[in-house]
Amino acid sequence: MTMKASFKGKFDVDKSGGTASLAFNAGNVKLRATMTDAALVAGPSLNGLSLAVEKPGFFIIDYNVPKKDVRFQFMNTIRIAEKPLNLTYIHMRGENRTIVDGSLVVDPANKLSANYTVGTKNCKLKYTYVHGGMATFEPCYDLSKNMWDFAVSRKLYGGDNLKATYQTSSKLLGLEWSRNSKTTGSFKNICWCRAS
Repeated sequence: MTMKASFKGKFDVDKSGGTASLAFNAGNVKLRATMTDAALVAGPSLNGLSLAVEKPGFFIIDYNVPKKDVRFQFMNTIRIAEKPLNLTYIHMRGENRTIVDGSLVVDPANKLSANYTVGTKNCKLKYTYVHGGMATFEPCYDLSKNMWDFAVSRKLYGGDNLKATYQTSSKLLGLEWSRNSKTTGSFKNICWCRAS
């Protein structure tokens, strides 16, 4: 058994927060303990502590210690006409909520996906088309709202990415400019405006 330890920190304009994770690889299963700064702010406590067991690509079981809540996630891939259909089943015991997610990869440029919350009308269908590996078009239909959302993104030279979204239900137009580079750094700028 090998041991890996990692520390992650994040900064928000309003607040800062840190996360520490200790992971153990036991064969093809990973055991992980994660603690946020909430566990240390007012002295050592179980706040912000979660434990997980994961077999990558098959299942993840998360246990939130202070809430005594369990989240189950199971993943599988089946083939339909030689095309991979990726299925994910998520159940949150505390919220008594179950989500089923699926995506069918038709070819490298085309993908169909669906997300459904069991027992509700909350279902979203999305089509993703990648043009020339540089531009992505994503129309999404929300069955519960009977509305469309649209997203268009474009990779720019230098590792930047520009994305525009439009939510028809709220008439919000969003623009996101991001970069994820080891040499020039990473950032994400998002602005929203309401269409008249």
